[in-house]
Amino acid sequence: MLLRRTQTAAFWRDQFNVSSEDLDFIHNLILDAVSPMTTGLLALRLIQEYQRRETARMESELKKGTIYQPKSSYAIGQTLVFPAMDFLVGEVLETRAGQNPEHGLFDVIRVGFADSGASREFAANLHTDHRLNTTNGQTTGDEGSLLSAAEIHSLHQDEIEESLLFALEEGERSDEFVQIDDYWLLSDMLAEIHVGHLNIAEALIEMRDRPLVPEELLPELDLQAEDISQPMQIISVNHALGSDERFDKVGGAAAYFWFLTRLEPPEALNTPSLLRPNISRYNRALLSVELLQMEWELDDEWGESSVGTNISSVVPSASFTLIFPHWLYGTLPLSSRTREFFPRSTQNRSIVTVIDGRWGNRYTAWVVHAGRYVCGLKEWMNAHNLPVSAQITLERTDKPDEVVIDYRPRRMKREWSRIAKVDPEAMSFDLEMNKIQIACEYDDHLIVSSEDQKGLEAYNAGIDRNDGALDQIVEMIVPEIAKLSPQGTAHVKTIYSAVNMLWRCPPGPIFYALISNRRFQDAGNGFLTVK
Repeated sequence: MLLRRTQTAAFWRDQFNVSSEDLDFIHNLILDAVSPMTTGLLALRLIQEYQRRETARMESELKKGTIYQPKSSYAIGQTLVFPAMDFLVGEVLETRAGQNPEHGLFDVIRVGFADSGASREFAANLHTDHRLNTTNGQTTGDEGSLLSAAEIHSLHQDEIEESLLFALEEGERSDEFVQIDDYWLLSDMLAEIHVGHLNIAEALIEMRDRPLVPEELLPELDLQAEDISQPMQIISVNHALGSDERFDKVGGAAAYFWFLTRLEPPEALNTPSLLRPNISRYNRALLSVELLQMEWELDDEWGESSVGTNISSVVPSASFTLIFPHWLYGTLPLSSRTREFFPRSTQNRSIVTVIDGRWGNRYTAWVVHAGRYVCGLKEWMNAHNLPVSAQITLERTDKPDEVVIDYRPRRMKREWSRIAKVDPEAMSFDLEMNKIQIACEYDDHLIVSSEDQKGLEAYNAGIDRNDGALDQIVEMIVPEIAKLSPQGTAHVKTIYSAVNMLWRCPPGPIFYALISNRRFQDAGNGFLTVK
């Protein structure tokens, strides 16, 4: 059997390492390519090259003598090739009769190997079955039964690409190769971009106060690269900006938009503590239909009722209720009702223009995809004095990166709101009722507030993040809400809203904590009493 190493899992899993010869091959491959190549495509081409080398070596070695198989007879002086021994070549030195009742009549040949000076004995003229008597699709002439390069890549993609990436990114010749997204180029294919060019790009973006695409930067950079095509100049700009921490690549209508990190709102760069979800495990099957309905009404972006469901992309508008964490940081949730109104991107952040439906003002907002929120709307919320629990509406425009935002106005009145008072040092939390000015439609169950952002964040940081943290917070908050009601009751939506002042959590785990606590009794219509 002519065993091909490339057909074995052991080779790709344990023995494969990208060699200098392999890097020469990849270098020439990228150099001759019409366009940049992905890691996956480079891996596939390298597998094909390994198969080509292996076939060429086998054909070369097999020309040196007769392939040894136990079933054949051999004469003294005959040259044999042993594929199972990595194509060792030896000469038959002597023959004798074999002695083994299990195999009947057969011969034993002694073969000398000139490379090592050693000799070994092998069976010949053997009439019983032996694995070396069959090819099993492993000869150079039986290619149809071999695994293809694509099949090998599919089976061993992780191991092959891990080795390839290590060689390209961290190996001795890593300076030869440049990665842009998942595409690879040679470093000497790029236009030279120095710090002066980067300073010009920074000034242009700051002057225009908006993200720019490389095509807008090129005319001002004057790269002096007549021998480099414009597409490659664009790639060069993208690579240079991506290597400088001053610049941030954001998603948009074009493949690349560049902005200045220092001009982005803090919430776009780092998710605030009260927007980071804390989702504990719970038995969702125990939630009643009534609680599941309320969960759906709340449409929390981290709730299970929001996962995997979206409103149709043709729905012209949608409404949602502003909860405390989003009010505090001037953000909007990317929930099942809202996410289709905003662009999607493979980048961490995308930009979108939000248009005030009341006054027409335009705001640059940032879609933070992993955090499931849109930031940059604090100024808009403050301009209209919107409270927690305000009803907000989003409307589509003809442009995919623009959306109209509005609220439901009404005559201004002073209304009761639950106000939180926290003492981070004493880790105390109290609720009281005070009147605030409200000029919009709002959900009375969800209205809670506090002006002490630093105090809330300090209190949040002091919470012991163990498995029982949510139960402890719920245990503390429910009596605080109930004491504000003449009936001594607390609504589950109010509890959800108040909990999220301290601990970002979707409704499901909160509702489960409520029904699991024997102190709380169901009073109907979503209300609970405290024993």
